[in-house]
Amino acid sequence: MKLTKQHQLYESDHTLFIKALKAANPAIEEGQREGRALLWDKAPITLTEQDRTSDSRVKQQAYVYQNKL
Repeated sequence: MKLTKQHQLYESDHTLFIKALKAANPAIEEGQREGRALLWDKAPITLTEQDRTSDSRVKQQAYVYQNKL
C-alpha cells in the first residue's frame, strides 16, 4: 500500500518530542549506551567459568518455608 505524500511527511507528537529532546541534549544517547552496558552488555563467559558457577550453586528445597526433617 503506497501512502500519499501527505502521509509520508507525517510525524507524531511523540516523534517530534523525542527529536527536540535529542537536539536539546545530545548526551542522552551516550547515557543510554552506558546504561545498557551496565545492565545488558556482559563479557562472554568461558566454559570453565560456567561449570564453576553451576557447581557452586546451592540447591533450594522444594518448599522454602518447610523445616528440614
